[in-house]
Formats: sequence, structure tokens, C-alpha cells
Amino acid sequence: MNGISVAAEKPPGETKEEKKRISVKDKLMQIRSNITVEPIIACYIMSNVFSGLAIQNLNLEKACRVNLGYSDEVCSALNRRQTENYTMEESEVQKLTASVQAWKNIVQTLFPCILVLFVGSWSDKTGKRKACILLPIVGEVLCVTSFMLNTYFFYELPLEITALSDLFPSLTGGWITVCVGVFSYIGDVTTKEMRTFRVGVANLCMSLGIPLGMSLSGILLQQIGYYGIFFISNCLYFTSFIYGYIRLKDPIIAEDRQREQPVGCRGWVCSFFDARHVRETLTVAFRSGPRRRRLRVSLLIVVVCVIFGPLHGEMNVLYLFMRYRFNWDEVQFSMFCTYSIITNLVGKC
Repeated sequence: MNGISVAAEKPPGETKEEKKRISVKDKLMQIRSNITVEPIIACYIMSNVFSGLAIQNLNLEKACRVNLGYSDEVCSALNRRQTENYTMEESEVQKLTASVQAWKNIVQTLFPCILVLFVGSWSDKTGKRKACILLPIVGEVLCVTSFMLNTYFFYELPLEITALSDLFPSLTGGWITVCVGVFSYIGDVTTKEMRTFRVGVANLCMSLGIPLGMSLSGILLQQIGYYGIFFISNCLYFTSFIYGYIRLKDPIIAEDRQREQPVGCRGWVCSFFDARHVRETLTVAFRSGPRRRRLRVSLLIVVVCVIFGPLHGEMNVLYLFMRYRFNWDEVQFSMFCTYSIITNLVGKC
């Protein structure tokens, strides 16, 4: 009997090791099952920041060589930051680029601000979170492809045509719609206990994607040029799109709402651009409630505009300012921005 019992029992050390192996495996599987939109938002933000510096440099070169018609000697000297004898030319190039950037910002934000009034309510009714996340990525792919064409037809296409490339992400919603889709999806698929944690992880992916993309942008622009930057950027967008298409599943909606789903392409378009969505969005945002809810929400919107408006405007002209004031090139600017962003993140932590 003793021999049988000894043979049947496992040594205590082996049992503990097996439990440890199982627990680690379970934890890894739990982490994997909880990772859904985080890689998408990380790739999206990193690619967006990664290509941003190359786009600004392309605009400056277009303004110099195509619109203003300066010689190769002048434009090459400005590109190498040898501006001692060309301060007037540098000033003219920056003036033209900044003026185009001003109306380009309107193009970038006008359509997303209109679309977001429809997309939130429409997505809540139809449960189509996946479309809100993936469609703006298609717009970004078309935008980056357009920049590649503008690089190939460098002298044929002026600066204004290059700036119009931003119509593609604008018409598909841009980063505003991506954020709406991502955080709505997290709210649908997580429990109340995990929701704050998952929102924090998504924000962390966004925060880490910015310095990573910025730190590589300047160095790689000098090493592989515009085509290399835009190709890598498109690869990141394609990766996030394919991953999202395979990994994400729209939440299951109630049967009565399923019967109300539109049929056909025309039906979906009409259901999206329904004026009731705008009314419902504004009603939810500004409805009255306890503790002066409407006033607090209104003040919060004003605070967001006051804080992020100047920040957005500053980032659009910061590279131009650093070039003009400190004679920095793209590598120095990318290192400065990376240091600034990391310092900001450490301060927040």
C-alpha cells in the first residue's frame, strides 16, 4: 500500500512548478484576450507622427523649388541649413508654407468635426464600432500614397495640391473618429471593473507611440528619404488595418435593433446622415442634470478648446520656428520633440 501511494503522489516541488506554469500561461492568455484595440491605436499614432516631419519637409521643398522657383543651389543650401546668405529666401519659403498650413488645418478639422456629430449616435444605434476605427485608417493610407505620388511628380504638382492630400483622412473622420471608435469599443467589451484600466492602457499606447515615431522620423528621413518614410508609414497603417479587420468583432446588439438595420449601400448612407443623430448627440451632451451638469459640460468643452487649440496650432508651426530661429534640421528637431514629450510623460506619471 505504501508503495502504491508513494508512486501515485507527486513531489511537492513538481506540483508547485506545474501550478506556476499554469498560472503564468493563464495570465498570458488573459493578457492576449484583453488586447484588442491597443495595437491599432499605437500603430496609427506612431505612423501619423512618423510621417509628419517628412510631410513638412516635403512642403518646404515644394514651396522653394516649385512655387517660388528658387534655384537648386538655394534650395539645397536651405535644406542643409546653410542659410547664412539665404535668410530672405528662407523667410519667403516659410511664409508660403505657413499660409498653406493655415487653410490645410481647416481642411483637416472641418469635416471630422461635422462627421463626429453623426458618428457617435449612429455607432451606438448600429453597433458598428469597427467601421469607425478602420475607415479613417483607409483615409490615411490614401493620404500617404498621395504624398508618394506628389514626391514622384515633384515639379509637376505645386504645394497646394500636396496640401489637398489631407482631404482623404479628413473625409473619413481622421484621428477624431478613430478615438471615438476605440474608446466606444473599449466601453462595449470591458466590464466596469476593467474599463478604467483598459482606457488607461489605450492612452498609454497613444502616449508611447508619439515619442517613438518622433525619435525615428528625423534620422530615417535623412537615411532613407521620402519614399522610405512613406512606405514604412503605409506598412504600419496596413498592419493596423489587417489586424483590426481580423481581431475586432462588433458587439452584438439587441434583436429589435437588428431588425431596424438598414439594407444596401444607400440605406447605410441615409441612416448615417440622419439629422436625428445630430439632435441626439447635442441632447446627450447638453442635457440638464443634477449639480449643474449642463454648465459643467459646457465649461469642460471650453477648457478643452482653450488648452488643445493653442497646442495644436503651436505644433503645426513649431518646426518652422525652430528652423528659422535656431537653424535646426529635422534630426535636431525630432530629438528635441522626443525629449520634450518624454519629459512631459514622466511629469504626468
